[in-house]
Amino acid sequence: MSQTLRSVVRGTGSALPARVMSNQDFEGVVETSDEWIRQRTGIARRHIAAPEETTVSLAEVAARRALEMAGFEPADIDLVILATATPNNTFPASSVQVQDRLGIRRGFAFDLQAVCSGFVYALSTADLYLKAGMATRALVIGAETFSRIVDWTDRGTCVLFGDGAGAVVLEAMPGEGSNADRGVLTSQLRADGIHGDKLYVDGGPSTTGTVGKLRMEGREVFKHAVGMITDVIEASFTALDIGPDDIDWFVPHQANRRIIDASAKKLGIPPEKVVITVEDHGNTSAASIPLAIDRAVRDGRIQQEQLVLLEAMGGGFTWGAVVLRW
Repeated sequence: MSQTLRSVVRGTGSALPARVMSNQDFEGVVETSDEWIRQRTGIARRHIAAPEETTVSLAEVAARRALEMAGFEPADIDLVILATATPNNTFPASSVQVQDRLGIRRGFAFDLQAVCSGFVYALSTADLYLKAGMATRALVIGAETFSRIVDWTDRGTCVLFGDGAGAVVLEAMPGEGSNADRGVLTSQLRADGIHGDKLYVDGGPSTTGTVGKLRMEGREVFKHAVGMITDVIEASFTALDIGPDDIDWFVPHQANRRIIDASAKKLGIPPEKVVITVEDHGNTSAASIPLAIDRAVRDGRIQQEQLVLLEAMGGGFTWGAVVLRW
């Protein structure tokens, strides 16, 4: 087979705010209970950023930890992509601020906005730049401070979201062009704006001139989620001529335990192969997949040469999947 470039994960890192907010802590804020939240979402606690903790500061910590695992210096990176729906500023891009904090003085950096699908979109985008030879090593980060945009009087949404950041270091490395290669093997991305009113923020620079608050039709999102997730995963299987039995680990977006369980069951992926962190982190949007990846790498579950499936769905709607060999 002819040689091809693959985007190989060399290191992972994550960062969480110090403050942990349990389900019980909400009982004095909105009409809810620990039992109500757990039954409907599987969430028990989430991390909430302090005023001095921002999307950029969390992203920086996650990036440094990923670089340390990879054995690289910031100067070795020539591409930074930060997936976020909660940037520090309207502009400049938060990725450029992270680049500056890390001391990276070369290459290029930009933010990517696909809400909860952001990390999958960003990983796929970085893969294309690396394979095209426009960069050699990339930092792909998902970082969010959703606590800044939730409506703390809306019990249907405020209990769902948390803050955090996760990062991976990718390096372009030669492969044979087969499924045995390490690195990203396939990406499947989708979007359909017809669903934009089902999960959105009711503000923005060009409309209200304000940040706005998150609004969600929970039942509608749930209704579409499993089918959309299944769509891109089955497309990934077809692209690689593999099936659920070939997957070593399934790392889904951590939005809702019921969606995760239903998706895995529909796809035929056994529970023991699913990485789940939603109980501890809640929905951290673009940060949820890299947070889960970093936990599974550091506790020894995800090992080199294993086949890992990622998937996410977010506002827009956007959705996507990536299959990579670790």
